[in-house]
Order: sequence, then structure tokens, then C-alpha cells
Amino acid sequence: MADDKTERFAWTEEGRWHWIGRVGWKGLCPRCGQGPLFRGWLKVREACPVCGLDFRFATPDDGPAFFALCLTAFPLIFFVVWLEVAYAPPWWVHLLTSIPLMGIGTLASLRPFKGWLVASQYVNRAEEAGTSELSARLRHKD
Repeated sequence: MADDKTERFAWTEEGRWHWIGRVGWKGLCPRCGQGPLFRGWLKVREACPVCGLDFRFATPDDGPAFFALCLTAFPLIFFVVWLEVAYAPPWWVHLLTSIPLMGIGTLASLRPFKGWLVASQYVNRAEEAGTSELSARLRHKD
């Protein structure tokens, strides 16, 4: 189990946003910062194998897709437009460069965005409307 010292370090000495960024982007447990958050590419584990934190609170829903599209795909579209305007290449150049670049870039950023959102939910104790009873039970388990 993670001790209070770990949590105190997480949000006071290191800083809340730095902690969220570090553990979220690396896909680590938002409480202990050591256990893996994911058991697959985007599947969140049921609990942390190191500290036992129950991850049922984690509901990032469509958030990772939104951020991946807005912060990754949108800037990449500028490259595609620049390529078209500057060089007017044949369609197969876009097929070989633009589509893979946008697809891989967007898919690769989904996991870090999801980890960041789950860490943000835990650190900020965010909860959906109507789930305060479940959140209270999960907090008492800690």
C-alpha cells in the first residue's frame, strides 16, 4: 500500500500538475506512481498491482479522443494542407505520407491522453454527477 508520504510528495512537494503530467503521460498509477495503469493499449486495469488503488473511478470516456483530435490531428492537418499547397503532389503521395502520419499520430497520442485524464480525475477527485456514493465508498476503502 502507498503510504501518506507518497501522496504528500505527489501533490505538495512535486506539485499537483507536474505529478498528473508525469504519471499520466507515462501510464502509471496516479496514487503511487509505480504500478502500471493499463493492461492493454487503452484498457485500464481494475486495480494497481503495487498499491491496490481501485481504478473504477476512471471514466475518461471520449476525452482522450477529443484531445487526440484537437491537439494532435488538427496540427497535422496543417502539414497536409501545406504539402498540397506548396507542392500539389499526386494523390498517392498523400496516401503514403498524410494518411499514415495522421493515423499513427492520433492513435499514438490516445494512451498518454487517457493516462493524463485518469490521473487528473484521481488527483482532483473528479466524479460524474450522481456517483458521489460510489466515490465515497471507494475513498473509504483506501
